[in-house]
Amino acid sequence: MNTAILLSAQQAQQGGSPWGMILMMVAIFVIMWLFMIRPQQKKQKEIRKFQNALKEGDKVVTGGGIYGTVKRIDLEHGTIDLEIARGVVITVDKGYIFNSTADSAQVANK
Repeated sequence: MNTAILLSAQQAQQGGSPWGMILMMVAIFVIMWLFMIRPQQKKQKEIRKFQNALKEGDKVVTGGGIYGTVKRIDLEHGTIDLEIARGVVITVDKGYIFNSTADSAQVANK
């Protein structure tokens, strides 16, 4: 692919058509979108779907690695109360809950 870019650049310097260079730039952008941007967007969509489906009693893991059980969900403020030990409840932003403990156990077993 580097050879194609060099050839295209040489043609542009020799007074060739600029369409080759434009086409190459578009091709590079499409490849970046397919392999980098699109998968990340799909992953973010799955995380948001999981966060919106949370309910009381779910066992989850926060972004900081804290395991806990959902005790209360406050949709108005976007927070979740997690019980991390018997009688110990912390409040965490809903955006920092990334997966359930069942999901993390499946990943660890693979």
